Amino acid sequence: MSIQTKACFKKEILAYFRSRKFLIIACVIVGIALLSPLMIVLFSTLMDAMSDMYAQFDTDVSGLTESITEYSSTGMASSVSDITSAGLIVMLILLSRAAGGEQKKRAVIIPRSAGLRSFSYLFPKYIIYPLSAFFLSIIAMLASWFVSGLIFNSNDVTFANAFLASTLVGTTMMFYVCLHLTLGTATGQAGMSAVVCIVMSMILPLVFASVDMDYMFNPFALNMIAASVLHSYVVPGSQIVDILISIAFALGIMVTAFFIALFAQNARRIDNTGEEIEL
Repeated sequence: MSIQTKACFKKEILAYFRSRKFLIIACVIVGIALLSPLMIVLFSTLMDAMSDMYAQFDTDVSGLTESITEYSSTGMASSVSDITSAGLIVMLILLSRAAGGEQKKRAVIIPRSAGLRSFSYLFPKYIIYPLSAFFLSIIAMLASWFVSGLIFNSNDVTFANAFLASTLVGTTMMFYVCLHLTLGTATGQAGMSAVVCIVMSMILPLVFASVDMDYMFNPFALNMIAASVLHSYVVPGSQIVDILISIAFALGIMVTAFFIALFAQNARRIDNTGEEIEL
């Protein structure tokens, strides 16, 4: 690794941790994973407490409350949905500065005359931020598995299934972070990139679900595959192979996204004019 690339790694790590963005993202993702199953149980308890009121309308909610708190897979599936929606939105917004925002504010100037290469500028971003999203998601989902097993009546999710679902959630987060980095650094419009990625994460899974499209080999539906894994006590070997292929396909798109961003950086000229320099 060149000295230049090492320096860029140090710069990204310091920017990530000193700005407390990593801490905020970690607290949000793990907090969401823990709160999702707890909120389901709390909602069930609240309905039980209001059972007398429902009885006045000839409505028995005891069966409903028992069903939603029966299996821990319900709590984990809720965590999958919340992490890949609310958690992803927070992460994309907080990473906007790294995804091209620094170019727009001229906080980081890339003068070719000084010899700073586009590869050294981009490569650390595609290592630090996607991997942090991946590992934080795995930690959050395993925490959700542990808590759900304690507070729900029956723990129907094995550790193998929980880890497989966690990997799928982590890959989903990595995928959207890479898209955000590519679109943001290529255009220098970090805000627009965040909005596009957020809209994609909200709309495309609903589209695939409405048309009953096969989820396998579809990187935009990895979170749906994760939810389906949680509801299967034993995942068939053939399905595991398909899931691994889906993950490999998503990783291939991420690598392609990096080279697209690299090509865009080499092709475009960053405007370094202006008297104001933000450090």
